[in-house]
Amino acid sequence: MVAIATVIVVMLVSLLITRVATVALTLTGLSREAARFQARSALSGTGFTTSEAEAVVGHPVRRRIVATLMLVGSAGLVTVIATLMISFTDAGGSQALHRVLALVGGLICVWLLAKSAWVDRRLSWLIAKILDRWTDLEARDYGALLHLAEQYAVGEILVREGDWLAQRTLGELNLRDEGVVVLGVTLADGAWIGSPTFDVQIRPGERIVAYGPSERLRDLDHRRRGSEGDRAHDAALEAHRRLVHEVEQDHS
Repeated sequence: MVAIATVIVVMLVSLLITRVATVALTLTGLSREAARFQARSALSGTGFTTSEAEAVVGHPVRRRIVATLMLVGSAGLVTVIATLMISFTDAGGSQALHRVLALVGGLICVWLLAKSAWVDRRLSWLIAKILDRWTDLEARDYGALLHLAEQYAVGEILVREGDWLAQRTLGELNLRDEGVVVLGVTLADGAWIGSPTFDVQIRPGERIVAYGPSERLRDLDHRRRGSEGDRAHDAALEAHRRLVHEVEQDHS
């Protein structure tokens, strides 16, 4: 039974390590969902060629966290396999059954702990406090800061020939008064203009990275040049003015 207990302990430690890594990756700017996915992926040794994975590889702190997880995950897997082999090699029929039941019961307990929202909240809070005190990781929950769960989003808009956005400067487009802030522009050759000024002209083949209401970003992505596009722009201006006025009234 000592071997079974060892397996359970290894599983619990792996769960704790994953939680620590998830919180640490979140503190570097990853969303909680992406951080959890990358932590589990690294610990299990599973590789994924996603944009989040590229963001991890390109960030020195995230890369160290994931590299440590990969090393720990490999050692933990070897330990679990070796322990299970030792546990069942010298067991008879009834004894083996008892050990299987004990192992299954222990794994169910670990699974329940992993799925517990109560445990997750308190453990994450404690880990964040420890990391904040003993490391220099910056806590930045960008999703929460930008209110991305409240009908707002950061989106990328590909500008095509004939689009309402094409061949105009940001000052002419007046997107800010629609409630949309342009964070940057990816040029056709891949060059990046961050925090572009109003005199930057948008050309076909370029991509605008913008923050604003999800519905407005979708509208801009499909808005075509001409009188219909101008009317859509005017309607968006009026809708945003009304929204700002209502918010100001609520807080006056």
